Amino acid sequence: MALHALAADPFNVRDIRVEGLQRVEPGTVFASIPFRVGDDYTDDKGAAAIRSLFALGLFKDVRIEVNGDVLVLIVEERPNIAAVEFIGTKEFDKDTLKKALKDIGLAEGRPFDKALADRAEQELKRQYVNRSLYGAEIITTITPAERNRVNLSFTVVEGDLAKIKEMRVVGAKAFDESKLLDQFDQGTGNWLSWYTKSDRYSRTKLNADLETLRAWYLSRGYLEFRIDSTQVAISPNKQDISVTINVTEGDRFVVSEVAMEGYYLGKDDEFKSLVEIKAGQAYNADDVAKTTKAFNEYFGNFGFAFARTDVRPEIDRTTNRVKLVLVADPARRAYVRRINIVGNNRTRDQIVRREFRQTESSWYDGEKIRLSRDRVNRLGYFKDVDIDTQEVPSSQDQVDLNVNVVEKPTGMLTLGAGFSSAEKVTLSFGIQQDNVFGSGHNLGLQVSTSKYNQYYVLNTTDPYFTEDGVSRTFELYHRASKPYVEQGGNYRMVTSGLGLRFGIPFSELDRVFVGIAAERTELVQGTNMPAKYAELCTQFGCKAQNIPVTAGWARDSRDSYLNPNNGKFVRLNTELGAIGDARYAKLGGQYQQYFPITKQYTFAFNADLGLGKGLNGQSLPFYKNYYSGGLGSVRGFEQGTLGPRDVSNALVIGGAKKFTLNTEFLMPFPGAGNDRTLRLYGFYDMGNVYGEESKFDLKLLRSSYGVGLSWVSPMGPLRFAWARPVRAFSGDRIQQLQFQIGTSF
Repeated sequence: MALHALAADPFNVRDIRVEGLQRVEPGTVFASIPFRVGDDYTDDKGAAAIRSLFALGLFKDVRIEVNGDVLVLIVEERPNIAAVEFIGTKEFDKDTLKKALKDIGLAEGRPFDKALADRAEQELKRQYVNRSLYGAEIITTITPAERNRVNLSFTVVEGDLAKIKEMRVVGAKAFDESKLLDQFDQGTGNWLSWYTKSDRYSRTKLNADLETLRAWYLSRGYLEFRIDSTQVAISPNKQDISVTINVTEGDRFVVSEVAMEGYYLGKDDEFKSLVEIKAGQAYNADDVAKTTKAFNEYFGNFGFAFARTDVRPEIDRTTNRVKLVLVADPARRAYVRRINIVGNNRTRDQIVRREFRQTESSWYDGEKIRLSRDRVNRLGYFKDVDIDTQEVPSSQDQVDLNVNVVEKPTGMLTLGAGFSSAEKVTLSFGIQQDNVFGSGHNLGLQVSTSKYNQYYVLNTTDPYFTEDGVSRTFELYHRASKPYVEQGGNYRMVTSGLGLRFGIPFSELDRVFVGIAAERTELVQGTNMPAKYAELCTQFGCKAQNIPVTAGWARDSRDSYLNPNNGKFVRLNTELGAIGDARYAKLGGQYQQYFPITKQYTFAFNADLGLGKGLNGQSLPFYKNYYSGGLGSVRGFEQGTLGPRDVSNALVIGGAKKFTLNTEFLMPFPGAGNDRTLRLYGFYDMGNVYGEESKFDLKLLRSSYGVGLSWVSPMGPLRFAWARPVRAFSGDRIQQLQFQIGTSF
């Protein structure tokens, strides 16, 4: 006679049988129960066995029956999921939803759990609410299938988007409500809301907007401003949302005095010079934050890593004036125990450490740490570089620096194609690796070929050829060109060269470059050859060999190589052809500066000047001429088409003098927030190229204006520009839409 296990007296188990298994292996059951054949059985062991089997999540029901001294485990398996299907989902990708369900245990081939299905349904509803689809309805259907399986389907009726129809700020008196609402990212929408989705309600975005509103008032003297409450209401049809923000402005306060208390290392005057707060002006929380940050950073320059500067306001409500007392506590001086590099899965530690000016086992120096962070950031290998200071447990005067980096792809594979009326089809190919095998070495191959022009360059750079940071660059190049069809002729010009260049650092920002190269230029004669080209054969024969020597200086204080927002870049370079068939000298200079207007908007200025002259009575070799036009110079004109032309066939031959002026106003792309990798810009360009004997004539300058898009994409920096010429002359080749990879201006 079979008895329920929990009613059985203790006995010795002679045999164990399992009934009801379909897909689960018997070994799985036997491994989960706390007794074996030959063991004594008790009610406690039976209860433990049932709990263990249920914990597997494989069974819907478990029972233990006793038949004499034989235990019978009777189980009912949970049905397996045969298929998961989503019906009616448009807002979310079905594959993404299936992956999310798989992460919580709902997937094809897994045991079905009704609790998990309910949880998935609620989570899906929450995600639709986050997308402002408050009316979304989700119906979960469980359909039995053969062999103890079920089909699981989620039928979704998404409905229409709920949009913000009304947003109010109640209690504002000092400012117009419309002006306050302009500070918000959310609102009733505008012409760009289809992209920015600013008219969709989000609690997270609303909290950010409330902080923006608070900062707005605090920066204008309203020291006691507060947000009393926020009400969000949705219409019965779940389509319209209204948001009401209740505020109390308080009075506007003016700073009467700024006082300093605490210990300032005997450098009170230096700290006073860092005070951004102005007595007699309205209280400004931004100026207060800048001052306390500057104080703490200055303390850090002397090793006080844990310095604190508190602000104590002393309010006089009778006169609406406030005295701000800056209370400094430098705490204790500390030195750096370790510098830990985190996040560099590919880049070697040494590549990051050699950029550090703060060293281990030396006093903490905030200025050196900031300089180190900027140097690592300028490598261009990382999306983000952050340095976190942590106290060392059980030590009062030691800190560890955790350098958290987020790596980005440093290799660039470029495949491009273009078409123009002159060049016809142009193909380009390039491989550039700025961090080969995580070693910090640069290796590149650039190939550009069309029916009329070919260009090949192979270069490699070791930025730390010596331990002191002297860089070494090898470059091998080959260029070949022939005239366009409309110009006739079958001559060709071929230039090949091999160069070596060293970069010598003289300070944190300054670097001097010296180099030497061996070049060979050959003019393969043919019909309809320009007069300037014929001069080469007359002076040197149709082959010229030169060994140019180069020297230059550069200073780079930009905060980023690819996405600068602040700082400047200055460059001077010379090239002297003193050895070989041609004698010449070239001098070039560039000045580039970025002015941050706000955190999001930047004004950029670039000036580029080049001068060349032949020596020993010779003219400047035409293959050393400057060219202008296109991205990188004057946008709106075809690449390299500005400047002198040959009188016989109007071929662009370049010139010995070049001047370029660019201005840009950069702004964030709508919806991209503070992401500086994707930006819009407006520009105005001016420039031209002049012959060696020509004077610099402002009247001959070409100019253009337009708009563009800058994007640091996974395959490299991209720039698109649409330009409209302001000043152009007859014969100029106009190209309004232009595109380029890897250019700065």
